[in-house]
Amino acid sequence: MQRPNQVKIKNILSAGVNLKDRFIPNLAELRRITDDLKRMGYRIVLTQGVYDMIHEGHAKYLEKALSYGDILVVGVDSDELTRLRKGPNRPIVPQKERLQMLAHLRHVSILTVREAKHGLGKLIETVRPDVLVTSFSTTDFGTKEIAVYKKVCGKIVTLPPQAATSTTARVRSLTISGADELAREIIQGVPIAVKHALKRFRSK
Repeated sequence: MQRPNQVKIKNILSAGVNLKDRFIPNLAELRRITDDLKRMGYRIVLTQGVYDMIHEGHAKYLEKALSYGDILVVGVDSDELTRLRKGPNRPIVPQKERLQMLAHLRHVSILTVREAKHGLGKLIETVRPDVLVTSFSTTDFGTKEIAVYKKVCGKIVTLPPQAATSTTARVRSLTISGADELAREIIQGVPIAVKHALKRFRSK
């Protein structure tokens, strides 16, 4: 009879989405699963991020991250942590939907959530990956942090942006576009409002 971990690992390694097995929010369970995979000879890669409004750059980044190993664990920032890091208007896409979208990307093996209460290094200390992949755009990794994480990671790789766009740039563009549209509506509405006001004034 197969143990629960063996069934979960089998489903993680299969081609299907299998979100119920691939999404592991409990850090103790995640540690057991990744330790078992390491014992089986799999090289574990870990990366973390918001993955809001998933675009081509995210997909290419995750593909590149997996190229450093066999199993890619992706830590997704919770809605609470995203608001703390990115501001009160983020994320645009809620946590549950971001996880579901990532589960459909073929390069993602395991998903978990990076909670605000855990601190930014908790997931790294839990998984202790063979390779930790970070992005040049992240602000989480200064010289001090890298020195700490090197003690629990086999290797740290920092990747450049994988596309010309970014979620922040898209949000900014949408905000500007929305403001421009509002301004046009106001400008178009002013003459009509003035015309109605003059009509009411003359009728008195």
